[in-house]
Amino acid sequence: MQRLARNGGTAGLLRWLAGRADGWAGIASSDGTLLSASGAAPSGPLTAPADVPDVPRLIAEGVRALTERGALAYSHDTGAHTVLLFPLPGPPGPPGSPGPHDPRDPREPHAEDRGAAPLLAVVTPRPVAAGLATLLADVLMPLSLCREAEAVERKRRRVDLAESRGREAVLHLLMTGQLSIAQQVAGALRPRLPDPVRVCVVECPGDSRDEVARVCAEADGGRSWIVRCPVYARHLILVSPDGGTATDEAVAALVDRCVVGVSERVPLADTATGYRQAFHALAVAREVPGRHVRFGAAPEPALVVGHAGRQWAEALLTPLLTHVPRRAQDPGSQELTATAASWLAFSSHATDHLKVHRNTLAARLRLIGELLGLDLHRLADQAALDLALRIRATPAPVCTPDPGPADDHTGGQRDGGAAPGHANGAVHDLDEVLRRPAVQEWALRQLAPVTGAAEETLRTWLRCEGRLGPTAAELGISVPGARKRLTRLEAVLQRSLLRPPSARYDLWLALRARETAAEEATS
Repeated sequence: MQRLARNGGTAGLLRWLAGRADGWAGIASSDGTLLSASGAAPSGPLTAPADVPDVPRLIAEGVRALTERGALAYSHDTGAHTVLLFPLPGPPGPPGSPGPHDPRDPREPHAEDRGAAPLLAVVTPRPVAAGLATLLADVLMPLSLCREAEAVERKRRRVDLAESRGREAVLHLLMTGQLSIAQQVAGALRPRLPDPVRVCVVECPGDSRDEVARVCAEADGGRSWIVRCPVYARHLILVSPDGGTATDEAVAALVDRCVVGVSERVPLADTATGYRQAFHALAVAREVPGRHVRFGAAPEPALVVGHAGRQWAEALLTPLLTHVPRRAQDPGSQELTATAASWLAFSSHATDHLKVHRNTLAARLRLIGELLGLDLHRLADQAALDLALRIRATPAPVCTPDPGPADDHTGGQRDGGAAPGHANGAVHDLDEVLRRPAVQEWALRQLAPVTGAAEETLRTWLRCEGRLGPTAAELGISVPGARKRLTRLEAVLQRSLLRPPSARYDLWLALRARETAAEEATS
């Protein structure tokens, strides 16, 4: 019994009892509901072998008789079988505890966690084997202890799940720029959100994410926010205080086959930017022996667009930001904006990030495209929307100011352009923003590592909307060959290209900025 209690738990003890009784063994609640049984699958029905009679009915009748008589045990002969009932030791549930089917309990706890004194039930052929009743009396205590330990473990898992989802919610708020709400929610958890931060993405080997999370917590003394990524099942996201211990390096050294990417130092409000940087660094870290890379210095395009860029972004996003749904259940402007940002970052994985169905995501994207007059199937319009959202999320004081009127080609107006929100007008005015000297310098830095055949591969991939099949066909190579070329480009650019969040929007903007400069020089 002790060996089974340690290794097999309640299920192991019940299977052993059923074998000793040559029949059926299980646990029932005080109202006769079967809670667990020998031979039942973890999520399967609590059934009995074919040669055992209607167990649920027999158990219900026995529990009713035991309760009416106030007995401590019960035995009932029925045909060729005997039903034995023994209450398990231990205190009953607290007064007022909801019963097994009480709909008032919003938590829907496991049936064995509810406030009902359970009973051990055994159905055995007649006559009852000698010593079986004594054996059943002896097994009550280890069986009860196993159940209590399993109940504690279930509650611990529920607490862990609730905390994990709470941390995921805080990260989602940070990623969508809702800093004050994130800090309020995080106030009930520990540690407090640091500011400034470095964002770290850890790719864990196999199913070791929980173990790696424990290593991370021990490595920095619990100072980092550790969140299980809702999109990638093997990723951990760490929001760590800047200037602390080198947790990322310690994790890469301690955990075999663990890959780590780390962002630059960013304000807490720019957690989304930090995550993109860490994800790009992770793509490079997979290819280096140390499995650890920190993001190289590269300014965000939102920081160099100036006042003209902010006016362009505001005009483009106004139809989305001022949208009022016709029905209360329809998504509002804030929800649609968060959906657009999540989809641009994670593509189809946005369903996991937002916890919505793919049809819901598709419907929201259609509405966003209609409101903005953009074709979200086109990489050009995706890049424009991504830049506009990043400009909106960037505080105005940190943006590069316009040096003077000569640098502002648009003057903040749409002279002769299309109506705000129209795709052609948006792209036209974006070209004006991309002609700014600061943006031109940014584009040169982005594309400096790419030359020759690598540049042709990049141009072809972007021209084919970032799709591998058409890219391979246009280059005249196989799809695996195109993938290898882009993987090498990831190492050269130190950016992720094939897995979202991808740097394809930045690269499209950089190439478009170069083209606008060439067009202006020849005109």
